[in-house]
Amino acid sequence: MKRIAIIGGGISGLSAAYTLEEKRQSGTPVQYMLFESSERLGGVLVTDHVDGCILEAGPDSFLTEKPWAADLCRKVGLGDQLIGSNDADRKTYILTKGKLVVLPDGLMFMVPTKIIPTVLSPLFSVRTKMRMAAEWFHPPHKASEDETVAQMVERHYGSEMVDLLADPLLSGVYGGEASQLSVRAVLPRFADMEAKHGSLGRAMLSARVKMAKATKAPAKPLFSSLKDGMQQMVDALVANLDAGSLKTSAPVQTVIPQDNGWTVSAGYQTDHFDAIIIATPAQAAAVVLETADAELARELGGINYSSSVTVTLGYDEKVRRSLPPGFGYLVPRSEGHRMLAATFVHNKFPHRAPENRALIRGFLGGARDEQILEASEGEILQIVRAELRKIIGLTAEPLFARVYKWKSAMAQYSVGHLERLQRIEALRQKLQGLALAGNGYSGIGVPDCVRSGSEAASKILSEMGMWSSA
Repeated sequence: MKRIAIIGGGISGLSAAYTLEEKRQSGTPVQYMLFESSERLGGVLVTDHVDGCILEAGPDSFLTEKPWAADLCRKVGLGDQLIGSNDADRKTYILTKGKLVVLPDGLMFMVPTKIIPTVLSPLFSVRTKMRMAAEWFHPPHKASEDETVAQMVERHYGSEMVDLLADPLLSGVYGGEASQLSVRAVLPRFADMEAKHGSLGRAMLSARVKMAKATKAPAKPLFSSLKDGMQQMVDALVANLDAGSLKTSAPVQTVIPQDNGWTVSAGYQTDHFDAIIIATPAQAAAVVLETADAELARELGGINYSSSVTVTLGYDEKVRRSLPPGFGYLVPRSEGHRMLAATFVHNKFPHRAPENRALIRGFLGGARDEQILEASEGEILQIVRAELRKIIGLTAEPLFARVYKWKSAMAQYSVGHLERLQRIEALRQKLQGLALAGNGYSGIGVPDCVRSGSEAASKILSEMGMWSSA
């Protein structure tokens, strides 16, 4: 019987545990023990229910095009609970010069694929629109070394596009800055498109045409979630695992390779395992691995993280009627606000709130505003309400409010990240029976974390000669 320790009970660790549980139940001689330092499992996937509304403390959904999260939901019996975003009303605004301006039709991420809506949009200056037109003739270009997203976007469209779109979009996803994040790690498709086609606009349009011809199925919603909130996924996973193999409030201090396996020290207890999966943030993994391999720990510690704060405010039917249609808005840093974005949850996922309630979700923090974590909940609410008043004229008192703080929750894939991953993998391979999982490596979204955990478990079982695709 092989014993495997999983360190970290977020969605990555739980996905690894589920993969092992599947094998255990199919007769594979394997046991696992999951160690989680906090009192609960699931990490940032936390759902609250207030006044008939569903509030997400962390991620409210995941990208539909990445299949791993939805596939796992179906495996644990949540197939009938999967829902899509209300894309019929999908409209996003950018705050520019104090006013909300809708993103023009045909804009895919930050790449314009329709000329007329872009030319007619008041969002961009004449100079940027001319850059967009010229971009269609951009020659193929393969960067000799890694570069930032800002450098690539500015080369194609100019600095205004970085300020209005690239930076706000990446702030929302990564909590980072376009001037710091790696193109190859964050937007690898863009790097490939530029190398093959030159123009991002032509490449994106070509890809969309090919996709439309390849499938006649109706378009899938951009985002997917669960009827009763993202914590449903955690609860279902935990229910499918062996309860005796899950240890909460059990922080692991060190792991040491010993006797053809690993000794895990958690509190005053030590235990021996044949292999370990470390599914914590990379910097926490660095601390745990310091004694085992100082060089690997240094590389892991070099992956930086940013923090975030989410605020959800509930309002009555009158406010709901007064709000702009669409999913919400993004705020460029140049506008001088601390809120990075706001989502009109009742529009994005109508079932999250009754028809007589409005739900507004604000985002703060990120790489440039770590100090927001030091503010009290009252101070944060004051900031959010003041900015909502200034941006959308919302003066009403909220019926309820919730503030959630997430310290060092979002990995920052800075320039050179992929090269760092290669060094980490080379060092990992020298330590038999070690796998790494989490959002610090190859994707920060929920589907990426699910894939990361599952692949880590598969890797360990494969090294033990206990894995087959059957």
